[in-house]
Amino acid sequence: MTEGRIFVGGAGPDYGVAEEMRLDYANRHGLIAGATGTGKTVTLQILAEGFSRAGVPVFLSDVKGDLAGLAQPGSATHRLHDKLVARCETIGLSPYTYEAFPVVLWDLFGRQGHPVRTTISEMGPLLLSRLLDLSEAQEGILNIAFRVADEDGLALLDLKDLQALLVWVGENAKDLSLRYGNISTASVGAIQRRLLVLENQGATGFFGEPALDLADMIATEGDGRGRINILAASELMQSPRLYATFLLWLLSELFETLPEVGDPEKPKFVFFFDEAHLLFDDAPKALIDKVEQVARLIRSKGVGVYFVTQNPADVPDDILGQLGNRVQHALRAYTPRDQKGLRAAADTFRPNPAFDSETAIKEVGVGEAVTSFLERKGIPGIAQRTLIRPPSSRLGTLSTEERAAIMGASPLAGKYDTPIDRLSAFEILRQRAEDAARAADEEDLPEDGPENPWARGQGRDYRADEEAPSWRNREYSTARRYSAKTYGTRKTTKRRGDSTSSAFAKSLARSAGTQLGRAITRGIMGGLFKGR
Repeated sequence: MTEGRIFVGGAGPDYGVAEEMRLDYANRHGLIAGATGTGKTVTLQILAEGFSRAGVPVFLSDVKGDLAGLAQPGSATHRLHDKLVARCETIGLSPYTYEAFPVVLWDLFGRQGHPVRTTISEMGPLLLSRLLDLSEAQEGILNIAFRVADEDGLALLDLKDLQALLVWVGENAKDLSLRYGNISTASVGAIQRRLLVLENQGATGFFGEPALDLADMIATEGDGRGRINILAASELMQSPRLYATFLLWLLSELFETLPEVGDPEKPKFVFFFDEAHLLFDDAPKALIDKVEQVARLIRSKGVGVYFVTQNPADVPDDILGQLGNRVQHALRAYTPRDQKGLRAAADTFRPNPAFDSETAIKEVGVGEAVTSFLERKGIPGIAQRTLIRPPSSRLGTLSTEERAAIMGASPLAGKYDTPIDRLSAFEILRQRAEDAARAADEEDLPEDGPENPWARGQGRDYRADEEAPSWRNREYSTARRYSAKTYGTRKTTKRRGDSTSSAFAKSLARSAGTQLGRAITRGIMGGLFKGR
């Protein structure tokens, strides 16, 4: 309605003023809260539309599948059309038109959108530990593995790179413990089991290349509207820890990548964190402290972060205090705990003499909310009872055909679809193992005397076989003993069948510590976690 603002809703007989969000304070973060079925998704939808119209790119996760409707215009044939028109007349929204928005669909599993990938190095040990739910000792071993990779120049791109490196760490636990501290092979095995679980949950495709380029998200279209990036999360929600870790990683990458801009006229990017309680459930205090710091500092990068959850109590108080723009849908208070949370939510609003905030939060219906947006000089606005405006895009999901058409017409079509498996830790360690095995075989040959055809593999190809006649196995054993007496025994106990992990140990033990520390860049909650 007003330039530099997003019209959220408002005016009517019982709703005194029109509620608008100022774009110059939209990077001061926000909260959308309310019980299930009270209208949080529609509020998220109309805010995404408003930011896109203003030329601000947006990222949001589509937990139920209906936010993808942003890609299609609403329709006069929709069953709610008459109610939507009546709502617009009540709040003074004119003209009310239907409109589609520029949407790019993403999916960690690559089925309902473009694949999203990052590398193990970019994720880093802290977020991986959070993802794998590691103990303090196990997290320490993971940090050692990353340090070894840095010092030996081993790129950690996908899960098999990390798994191969952990094999080497376990084989060299004794030597590494002298330098980095105790390494328990049992703990290494526990990490490997957690990686196997992660692999079984479908996270293999998330780690690798081509990795996500944030410039593909932080973009505007030719008509000046901001790109709306929608992550398909209906399947991802079955792995809540992976979901929370991915969004936390994306937030950290934004913090690291974007330059300082101070207080812009409008945000550079807006990030909606749906089901925010998954980020903080059972999270260690150190991680919550870092999230608080990032939420405080990322504002200066021009990024607005909006937490979407059922109850404000899901968000820690130190973070909740930084959320200046608030939309509070109805809360149900059936238990003493619910009543306490309701009072706490009401106390966060600047009082309005016209009504009691606590009572209003209980009474507002579907599509209504108690709202407060930052005003001039960042002062919280007085709480208002607000009728949320209807969206211009579709209220509903996309069909399979519509989704496929959107992906096919996407400006990113084909860029991320085919994974790339370039030379990295797994391939390097495998090659070193093969080289070490060949070198060991050459060292095992006698230096002088007649050549032993058994050492060269030229003897008769007898194999001990349970199904073979007993005379054949006896003949093989007798021939081997004769060969040893005639040509001499091997000088070492190294066997051709040694495990790959043993070869890793023999090869890398000579090279560990000889290279200067060339740190592999990795994102661990931006600069706060890593100092890239």
